[in-house]
Amino acid sequence: MFHLSSLGVEGGTFLLFGSMVILLIMGQPLAYLTGLVAMFFAYGWFGPKVLPLLTSRVYSFVGEYTLIAVPMFVFMASLLDRTNIAKDLYNAMQAFGGKIKGGVAVQTLIVAVFLAAMSGIIGGETVLLGMLALPQMLRLGYNKNLAIGVVCAGGSLGTMVPPSIVLIIYGLTASVSIGDLFSGAVIPALMLACFYMTYILVRCHMNPDLGPQGVPEGSTKPKGEMLFDVLAPGLIILVVLGSIYGGIASVTEAASVGVASVMLLSIFRKELNLRVMQESLQQTMRTCGMIIWIGISASALIGIYNLMGGNRFVKSAILGLDVAPVVIILVMMVILIFLGMFMDWIGVALLTMPIFVPIIKDLGYDPVWFGVLFCMNMQVSFLSPPFGPAAFYLKSVAPPEISLVDIFKSVWPFIIMQLIALGLLMAFPQLALWLPNL
Repeated sequence: MFHLSSLGVEGGTFLLFGSMVILLIMGQPLAYLTGLVAMFFAYGWFGPKVLPLLTSRVYSFVGEYTLIAVPMFVFMASLLDRTNIAKDLYNAMQAFGGKIKGGVAVQTLIVAVFLAAMSGIIGGETVLLGMLALPQMLRLGYNKNLAIGVVCAGGSLGTMVPPSIVLIIYGLTASVSIGDLFSGAVIPALMLACFYMTYILVRCHMNPDLGPQGVPEGSTKPKGEMLFDVLAPGLIILVVLGSIYGGIASVTEAASVGVASVMLLSIFRKELNLRVMQESLQQTMRTCGMIIWIGISASALIGIYNLMGGNRFVKSAILGLDVAPVVIILVMMVILIFLGMFMDWIGVALLTMPIFVPIIKDLGYDPVWFGVLFCMNMQVSFLSPPFGPAAFYLKSVAPPEISLVDIFKSVWPFIIMQLIALGLLMAFPQLALWLPNL
């Protein structure tokens, strides 16, 4: 009887990843195909006796206490999506945004940072900005490509800005302090947001027709109410991140406090009702179900691959290269960018980090820095074709005349800025390590 183990770890590696690529091209969902490949190799390589090891591997993933933070932050984002908190925050900042050329676009990015710091969810933020900011900028006469690029790039900041779900998943898979990851991501995230804002202001200064002055609709509230609309979300951010950085609460506990804060604010604004709660919980279940199933399948696959000796094979192959360590990092970045063009970030993280992080440690690099580097890399994948989830999120709420081609054409300047930021982060690791080392 033929056993897959007769192929050797080299042949098994090519067969495993080759079969995954073929199934992805066939359009199979990542959660299903990774689980299917894991089961196939478990039986074909080891036989049925390996199943208890497989289940223990899966249990170790789903039993992580920190994983509870994910549905909490998703629930926060769902509540923001169904109340007017984000809309009022956007309109309240019009006093700054309407006075300068390109100001509304800059204001959109500031709101994007606020939303990212409140929820850590990427897709919901892009949809919110697509519904709030894109129609306003188009109404004011903004260049279509600039407006689209701002919304997509602003929405993708949720990948970097704490409490990013990407950082939480990386921390779980790499066994790295999530609090340190949150601290490490602050400066690179703000740096990238500043790149975007500088680019907008410079372009609109050179060509004022790209971003005319103007005041968004719906911004006629008294100044006292608008101040509250800005301060209340800021207070929620302070409570969530301050409790983590101050050592008062763990990430999971802070996420729960954040949910309670958003719910109290919604009650105060008289916007929380049974329908909002039901829809928010349903969206949370759908999103977390996807994350958990991908996590279960990826954990099983990586567990089987490690039992095959795959981690040792990849590690020896990479460390055996007669090149400088920075070249190995560059190769990893290229692999991540390529995978991100076709796979969701969750799958990329769960499939690659258990292999890459031990190599990073052996090379003498800080895994916190590499985690921030990974999140910056996923910014690129969030915008880049053909997968580019930000484009599809925006298309779902954009005016009918805006096509996917228009969206992908609009994001290229922002992808270039992301790559520049990625290069700076590689060249100057202290950008990510200065705050954690404090």
